[in-house]
Amino acid sequence: MTVNNPKLRVTIIGLNYSPEPTGNAPYTTSLAEGLAASGHKVTVLTGYPHYPMWERSPEYTGWMRSEFIKGVRIKRLRHYVPSKPTLINRMHMELSFGLRVMFARWGRPDAVLVVSPALFSSGMAIARAKLKPKRPAVGLWVQDIYSRGIVETRAGGSFVAKAMGAFESSILRGADGVAAIHDRFKSFIVDSLSVAPERVKVIRNWTHLPSAPVSGQEEMRARLSWKPDDVVVLHAGNMGMKQGLENVVDAARIAEESDSRLRFVLMGDGNQRQKLEQMAKGLQRIDFLDPLPGDEFNLALSAADFLLVNELPGVKDMAVPSKLTSYFNAGVPVVAATDDGSVTAAEITTSGGGLRVDAACPAELVAELERLSTQTQEKRDMAANGLRFRQVTLSEDTAIAHYDEFLSSIVSARSR
Repeated sequence: MTVNNPKLRVTIIGLNYSPEPTGNAPYTTSLAEGLAASGHKVTVLTGYPHYPMWERSPEYTGWMRSEFIKGVRIKRLRHYVPSKPTLINRMHMELSFGLRVMFARWGRPDAVLVVSPALFSSGMAIARAKLKPKRPAVGLWVQDIYSRGIVETRAGGSFVAKAMGAFESSILRGADGVAAIHDRFKSFIVDSLSVAPERVKVIRNWTHLPSAPVSGQEEMRARLSWKPDDVVVLHAGNMGMKQGLENVVDAARIAEESDSRLRFVLMGDGNQRQKLEQMAKGLQRIDFLDPLPGDEFNLALSAADFLLVNELPGVKDMAVPSKLTSYFNAGVPVVAATDDGSVTAAEITTSGGGLRVDAACPAELVAELERLSTQTQEKRDMAANGLRFRQVTLSEDTAIAHYDEFLSSIVSARSR
């Protein structure tokens, strides 16, 4: 997709950035580098790496750090990092980052793109941008919907959810344009958060990994102690509340009791990992792995027999799992334990790259994985469908070109 928009000074403000391996960081990083490669002058204001470990990376010290990587000027601002990311602690973290952003030097950008989450610091950044007499155009990139998250993860009561909805609506309406990563997000933003539909553009997340390797899978399985006859079911990414991974521990217990060949693997980190490891103590059909670096991560995905998305019951509209873009790249069938009607279920249906089972139903998960493990052609078809979906719908070049167009459009509208 060729774009000939004018070259802009773009500042991207987001709490997460490379070298964080998961969540929003890979997309923010890819977008910044892609825009820089297109000729824009790109600056990123971000935090110190801390996710998904919820611990500041020890090599990042001091109050502020500047870097220049792949054409992008990166200004890292030290902020509070909670060891236990409760709702209040996460709010504290976002506010501390927002304060740093408000008092940082931005230069003179034509456009500012703010990444949510973090919502609170996004609101502060938008307020700061509006203080300038000749202010830049401001876009808001919505990766998660906070108010739905409070309802779906039961993190607060109806009053908290209503208050958060009003706050989120005011922030979104304060931006010159909103980029949402899914059509379902746009519908909610327009219908429930009262943002004018013409100000919301849907731009999907993309696959940020290179094509899956064609060899080395057997060696990776041996390195990870996966036996040749193990049917490996791999969940890669954050181990947090909304993933509801207790379901996977229960499935591993059922697999063990039935002498199944299924081996469940949870690879990554997060605030629930320690609790899950305690629950799984003594079980032989579940493993925990630390995050792997890029090439090894990609190889591990392609070496698994199935890739698993697991969600807490009730999680439907708050987020699109970022792991799906990596999963469809691997050429491996995807199994999603999620509610019928969820965004994740819709992605599985649209892509044809896997199947869905009910959330929090470990017996059904085990039974369906057992059945599918014997269906060679069905697995091949799912893998091929996932790869096709990745190539047609989840193209990085196409997505970055759409963001180029989005930023140019809000700058043009602002200048008028």
